[in-house]
Amino acid sequence: MTDAIVVEGLVKRFGATTALDGVDLTVAEGSVLGLLGPNGAGKTTVVRILTTLLRADAGRAEVVGLDVVRDADAVRSSIGLTGQYAAVDEYLTGFENLEMVGRLYRLTRAEARSRAGELLERFDLTGAANRPAKTYSGGMRRRLDIAASLIARPRVLFLDEPTTGLDPRSRLSMWEFIADLAGGGTTILLTTQYLEEADRLADRMVVIDRGRVIARGTADELKAQVGGQRLELTVGDAGDLKEAAGRLRPLAVDEPRLDESTRRLSLPVSGGTDDLATALRLLEGTAVEVLDIGLRRPDLDDVFLTLTGHVAEEATGPADDAATGDRTPAPAGGGAR
Repeated sequence: MTDAIVVEGLVKRFGATTALDGVDLTVAEGSVLGLLGPNGAGKTTVVRILTTLLRADAGRAEVVGLDVVRDADAVRSSIGLTGQYAAVDEYLTGFENLEMVGRLYRLTRAEARSRAGELLERFDLTGAANRPAKTYSGGMRRRLDIAASLIARPRVLFLDEPTTGLDPRSRLSMWEFIADLAGGGTTILLTTQYLEEADRLADRMVVIDRGRVIARGTADELKAQVGGQRLELTVGDAGDLKEAAGRLRPLAVDEPRLDESTRRLSLPVSGGTDDLATALRLLEGTAVEVLDIGLRRPDLDDVFLTLTGHVAEEATGPADDAATGDRTPAPAGGGAR
């Protein structure tokens, strides 16, 4: 299978901050790659280099066989980009926004208007086509933004945290749209902090932290790196978590995790249902009130915590902050947005 995106040894610095420190990755044509990492990990910097909005200090990158520096104009005509925030003109209608972007891609007026109508229907925005975008909900603006990135039928689509700030219902709707795009053969690079999102949408994943790739593979392959099962229990009083952890510590194969906000204790175990029965016996006769207890397989949250030592939502530095600015237009001569 041909690789639509090839990245080798990307390095990018902003003053004393190293945003990328030798990133390597590939994305097969027609597949979805999930680029995972916390705020500041370097995800947006990768996207901005691949979409020609930023130059790397070292390394190379190709998109659809084109060098992102030497062939920047051709790259921009082959890709679509949706940044972390919906970049639509609030005073134009939905139709006018799409028509404008089509014209910027150098479509004829007739082609731009025809394509705008197609996308408004596809993204269930026909009823709001003639309303100013400022009257749209957050989910509608996001759909309009993604529609604009598809106006020229790009071979590769970059989605930089496309569901940031959306409510759960809008997020689920957006996942359906992205899955439909992938099913239609569009190559997608998706950056996200939502591990459930990557688990649901991505064929393969790359985990990046502090500018370096620390793991790669399918969801099952990453979960296999953690191994075992998780014994989880919820107690009635957060003050009892430490006592419960202490009593159950002999069962754990690694350090337990305590979450006082949810009153939940999670222990990596290897004994299966035997450990579940033993846990109940160890807590029997104590003051710990167990509201819920069970076993589950490790999820991507466990993977990320094991690999990085911190949760995915934790900001780790200014690397991406130095490279943000998703509303920055593409350099003259291309169409990436």
